[in-house]
Amino acid sequence: MANLLIIYHTQTGNTGQLAESALAGAQQEASCSCRLLKAFDAGLEDLLWCDGVIFASPENFGYMAGAMKDFFDRTYYPAEPYELNLPYGLLVSAGNDGSGAIREMDRILCGYPMKKVLPDLIAKGEVQAEHKQEASDNGEAFASGLEMGIF
Repeated sequence: MANLLIIYHTQTGNTGQLAESALAGAQQEASCSCRLLKAFDAGLEDLLWCDGVIFASPENFGYMAGAMKDFFDRTYYPAEPYELNLPYGLLVSAGNDGSGAIREMDRILCGYPMKKVLPDLIAKGEVQAEHKQEASDNGEAFASGLEMGIF
């Protein structure tokens, strides 16, 4: 059984909708176990449990959410000896263009090391039905890829 972890932070609920949609999509794969955790509640043990991870963050001041940065600060060095090399994907709820949040998360995740396997989803403005559908499709594709061992 493959294990998928979704770590997110939300204040307005937009990013939470994306994360929950990704979870719903991933749960379409019956033999994939999924965890949805807020960034402040997730830790190294969760990274060690999973076979892949989706990070969902709002864009705050052209950057990732402070809660997501806190997660990275708490787990980066403790994860170093494990050379996780996990596949990952990014979901961003953006008031601007989302590129700063994506760029900085990618930079940090490269160091774990992790490898990106999904196209970035950037939902600009209020989360719409098509954003939720894309997040669901990403979750399902990620879970399927984990199950098939292609990541």
